[in-house]
Amino acid sequence: MIVKIFKKNRRSTLDVAPDEIFLDSKNLPNFNLQQFEGRIEKTISKNTILTVCFLFFFCLGIFGVRLWYLQIHKGEEHLQRSENNTLEKAILFADRGIIYDRNKNELAWNKKMELSISELSEIANEEEGVEKKFEISFPTRHYLSPGFSHVLGYVNYPAKDKQGNYWRKELTGKDGLEKQYNTELQGENGSKTVETDARGNIHSENVVDAPKQGAGLVTTIDSRIQKELFDLIKNLSESRSFDGGAGIIMDLTNGEILTSTSFPEYDSFTLSLGKDRNLINSYINDRRKVFLDRTMSGLYTPGSIVKPFFALAALHEGLIDPNKEILSTGSISIQNPYFKDQKTIFKDWKAHGWTNMTEAIAVSSDVYFYSIGGGFEDQKGLGIANIEKYSRVFSIGEKTGVDLPDEKGGVIPNPEWKLKNFNGEPWRIGNTYHTSIGQYGFQVTPMEMVRAVAALANHGTLVTPHFLLNDDTFKQKNRKIEPIFSKEHYDIVNQGMRETVTYGTAVSLNVPYVQVAAKTGTAQLGISKSKVNSWVIGFFPYENPKYAFTLMMEAGPSQNSVGASSVMRQLLDWMSINTPEYFKVV
Repeated sequence: MIVKIFKKNRRSTLDVAPDEIFLDSKNLPNFNLQQFEGRIEKTISKNTILTVCFLFFFCLGIFGVRLWYLQIHKGEEHLQRSENNTLEKAILFADRGIIYDRNKNELAWNKKMELSISELSEIANEEEGVEKKFEISFPTRHYLSPGFSHVLGYVNYPAKDKQGNYWRKELTGKDGLEKQYNTELQGENGSKTVETDARGNIHSENVVDAPKQGAGLVTTIDSRIQKELFDLIKNLSESRSFDGGAGIIMDLTNGEILTSTSFPEYDSFTLSLGKDRNLINSYINDRRKVFLDRTMSGLYTPGSIVKPFFALAALHEGLIDPNKEILSTGSISIQNPYFKDQKTIFKDWKAHGWTNMTEAIAVSSDVYFYSIGGGFEDQKGLGIANIEKYSRVFSIGEKTGVDLPDEKGGVIPNPEWKLKNFNGEPWRIGNTYHTSIGQYGFQVTPMEMVRAVAALANHGTLVTPHFLLNDDTFKQKNRKIEPIFSKEHYDIVNQGMRETVTYGTAVSLNVPYVQVAAKTGTAQLGISKSKVNSWVIGFFPYENPKYAFTLMMEAGPSQNSVGASSVMRQLLDWMSINTPEYFKVV
């Protein structure tokens, strides 16, 4: 018994539990308080446990109530929705690249337009009554206007079939730069998934692939000059009864086109949407050919603007001394081969008296160019073969390679052409005479002529006209013409074009702020010759040529004394105030 008590007392002395000992940390200075040494360990209180339990059961109750609401109270409704809802993959249409002028002003840009179902149907060429599953917003194309439509073109919007599926999924360029550079401008469409119910209501959308905008296009155009030139052509056409007109200014050192405009024109925005059927039908039925870009697709009788090229050809062939004078009394006469008692008369537009080469260019003597073109009396002529040869040396009658679609090449009449077009009739000397002054079947485009006159001014380099700024691929296409004409011969012809301005037929271009060289042309049209094309071509500054120009007013009254030179003068005056940098001599 004593042993048991001893053992019990011994165990109680040695076996002491840690939570039975309370240590006063203040009396033990060596404790590490950061490690909680010397702190009294306490159990979790009942209040804390009750609070946690309450929060747990409260949240569980909320989820339970929500589950009951969705599964029981709203269960049937959600079941029906899940059975009727569908997931579809929708297109996110990419924005086309923006088109800028050379000064980074926007010429064509995108704008978000919220369209109604009916408007979408009309744009997408859908039939009425086709079920629409959801409404979308197109990035519609907007254009600087007027004066730019033929250069910029227009687009077609995406289109659906009768089942509501897109068979055309991109905005596609249909004319002008929009068509020429469609691949670069187009961008890449994205996609999204759309959840819709049976009524077509959208419940959720998730983007799968983001669309990528097309590349921007910086052009050579100066929009300020282009707008002004268009307005001037339009005003003269409407006030003087011309069918239309076209104008081009090009950097003759590299082919960059500062302005290229054609009147009349269509509205690019209207054609893109395709909604205004009355306006579009008026374009189609307009006898003036609204859709025709006259700068490069219109073929026109050139008249006297071809004379400087034939003067250069005659000098190169050694047919005439530039100082030799030829008398113009108002016409020449040659023996009629069918009637020995009759002569065929070829008229000048007036009697010019004795003229040498530069004077003949300045006053535009037809008799002088009859003589060096077809020959007369003691003066030997080029002949039709050489007229065609030297025309093609300057790429007259050929496409220029400008970066726009649908360019046409001109027509240079020759014996084969006449046989084909005039029921086998042979070529006669009179046909050569008329061709040598730019008449008969001669046809050119303004783009051909601006390139050709640029080659006169830069002494023999055919540049490639283009609208894409700082693109070296066009420079690689430039070429020296063959044969090589002497600088002296170029200078003689260019002097004649300068004299055209100082005292000749383009004296209206004799302005104080820049020296201009030019050649005018008045081409008679039709059998009655009641209509004429009015032309002026040229370059400036005369001493150090930098820019070539061509301006054509189409089919105006023959008695009209105001034509292309008037428009060019007004444009030069405007440029001297608003864009004088183009007149600086480098």
